[in-house]
Amino acid sequence: MNATWKENWEETKKRYTDWWNGKGFLISMWEHIQKEGQPHEDVKKPLPAKDYEQFWFDPSWRSEYLHYQLSRSSFKADILPVANTHLGPGSLSAILGASLQAGENTIWIKPCKHDSVEIVFDESNKWWQLHLNLIDACCKKARGKYMVGCPDLVEGLDTLAGLRGTDSVLTDILLRPELLHQQLKQVNEIYFRVFDTIYNKIQVNGEMAFCYFSLWAPGKVSKLQCDISVMISEDDFVTFALPYLKEQCKIIEYTLYHLDGVDAIRHLDAILEIPELKAVQWTPGEGQPQGGSPKWYYLYKKILEKGKRVMPCWVDVDELEPLLDNVGTEGLHVLMHFETENDIDRALKIAQKYI
Repeated sequence: MNATWKENWEETKKRYTDWWNGKGFLISMWEHIQKEGQPHEDVKKPLPAKDYEQFWFDPSWRSEYLHYQLSRSSFKADILPVANTHLGPGSLSAILGASLQAGENTIWIKPCKHDSVEIVFDESNKWWQLHLNLIDACCKKARGKYMVGCPDLVEGLDTLAGLRGTDSVLTDILLRPELLHQQLKQVNEIYFRVFDTIYNKIQVNGEMAFCYFSLWAPGKVSKLQCDISVMISEDDFVTFALPYLKEQCKIIEYTLYHLDGVDAIRHLDAILEIPELKAVQWTPGEGQPQGGSPKWYYLYKKILEKGKRVMPCWVDVDELEPLLDNVGTEGLHVLMHFETENDIDRALKIAQKYI
């Protein structure tokens, strides 16, 4: 696939492929910053969104806005040229019956009253139709200049929590475990139907990108998670989360687990025992030093020693060299905190020392 707005696209693809295979390292960032000089293409700036609803939920306006922003974004280093189609963290819940609420900086998912035992995928669901329309609108704009990413669907216990409410799911762990397993199986089955439909729209020659955490792969790729795990025991994680995560890792070739918060670290051993899982991303959480801190070096080494790749996040430029010196360079995907292209150039100068 040719992403013509990124000059070093072929080199970046090779580094991503190598990283998935445990070789070398990547220097990237999650979102984008503005490039210096001329834009990639002279694209007309859309009128400001009338409100948050239009900003997030109008496929025509949002695809034009993303097209304009990407035309002025820097894709230096291994920053991916990707249109971000996410509709909230965990939008599979909305596809299954929850609702989405537009906010200033994000989209909130509102659980619904879900009395049915069955989890059903209604293809006429308005939020599913919005997913499809937004992706189609972005694909029409992209035309090989950049990629269109897969939204952050989320899966398993987190999807049920978004659909039915967290308290309801936690109660079922104790009182209705058989029902919970039944619904988790249904969620996974629907997840694969939804994921494959989106993949078929955005893939080019089998390659695809995922909106969250700067993911690209030469095949199907997804970020996996279980944020509700901070509220459950290790035994319950193994019982109610692990089997469904394993199934995803078997079916989707390239997977990265989003480990969120210090209270989730107790589940890391179980996560690292998933044979097909490729990588782990670390989010320290509120009040903690971010991913470049020496506090987390031991965590990265543990993940790497288990044969997985690791993604430290929000690493400052001054933290990059100590990180590489102490953790090594094989199998790291470093998501940086950049504010200017000068920051990117500084990071690339550091990276050259290790090549």
